[in-house]
Amino acid sequence: MTAVNFVHIMDFMIMMPLGELFMRIFDITPRQFSTIVSSYTFAAGISGFIGAFWIDRFDRRTALLWTFLGFTIGTFACAFAFDYFTLMLTRALTGVFGGIMSALIISIASDIFPFKERGYAMGILTAGFSVAAVAGVPFGLYLSNMFNWHAPFLFMGAFSILIGIGLWKMMPSMPASEQGKTSTPLEVISVIARDKNQMFALLLGFTIVLGHFTMIPFLAPYLIRNVGFDESSIPLVYLVGGGFTIFTAPWVGKMTDRYGSLRMFTILLLISFIPVLILTSLPMVSLIVGLSVTSFFFIFGSGRMIPAQTMITGAVSPATRGSFMSFRSSVQQIGTALAALISGFLVYENADGTLSGYFTVGIVSVVISAMSLLLARKIKIVDQD
Repeated sequence: MTAVNFVHIMDFMIMMPLGELFMRIFDITPRQFSTIVSSYTFAAGISGFIGAFWIDRFDRRTALLWTFLGFTIGTFACAFAFDYFTLMLTRALTGVFGGIMSALIISIASDIFPFKERGYAMGILTAGFSVAAVAGVPFGLYLSNMFNWHAPFLFMGAFSILIGIGLWKMMPSMPASEQGKTSTPLEVISVIARDKNQMFALLLGFTIVLGHFTMIPFLAPYLIRNVGFDESSIPLVYLVGGGFTIFTAPWVGKMTDRYGSLRMFTILLLISFIPVLILTSLPMVSLIVGLSVTSFFFIFGSGRMIPAQTMITGAVSPATRGSFMSFRSSVQQIGTALAALISGFLVYENADGTLSGYFTVGIVSVVISAMSLLLARKIKIVDQD
């Protein structure tokens, strides 16, 4: 599951550091680039919503293999996009399968691990995000610099084929629950809508993602244009920051299991506001200072996701977990898409090429993220047996 999460996250993340390159090659504006990013997440949100009606009816292995196949095809298609519109369409195609796949990953991990060990499981899955940042994104940027922007998508498509073969050979069957087999779409919606606990969990996932991802689309362009980073230095941001989180994510998972998800979420969320506000107002600084700030942003930004995910998985019983997680994925993908659009409206280019409005993005990120703390306190953990 961590390998699947790795390629899924890398496929999404690789667009961010390539933003400057895409804006130049396709001669598009920051707002148009944010539209490309949001096309993936809007498509993932829609597919996650539709997938919620059938995801619990099928064997987890079968569902994951088919969605991963579609994801792989979509990734290859991105490599052959020839203009702004075809790239947006192929990103949307990839997102259709990526949204359901994301829900399946969390559902499978939650099915396997009891709640008292689930924080550690979420930490390991988050490490897939970190490995994507440390190895995947820098390597993708290296391929882009050495060849062209098509190369990272070709690499991810080929790597996805290898992972797909591994899933087919190694993943055991995980039959659907009896309740999932008989539930109708109306029943799925009504169960979630009537349960305040599940609604609070969905809103928590939405706000934490919306707050975090407003920062991401213009992170690399801001570092290049305002902070003074070279384009060749951007891989270091992900290499160093992601390198730290490979070690901190499992540790946060263990601390979540030991001290409780709400306590760890509160601590990490409040600390995360500091690097957000510093990063979005960062002037011209040395590479070392810039990497220090971005690394703290990575550590606490990804760290707060782990106890949040743990609480969300505990808000629903195992019988309907797949459907709920698909709704969760849909809601969070929509949050990611809205985040890209919000940052696209707030950030604008100055006459000298620098970007303005990024500090406003930081303020918005903090305010939205602070709302998630109020929601987290309303969530109750239900019986996980």
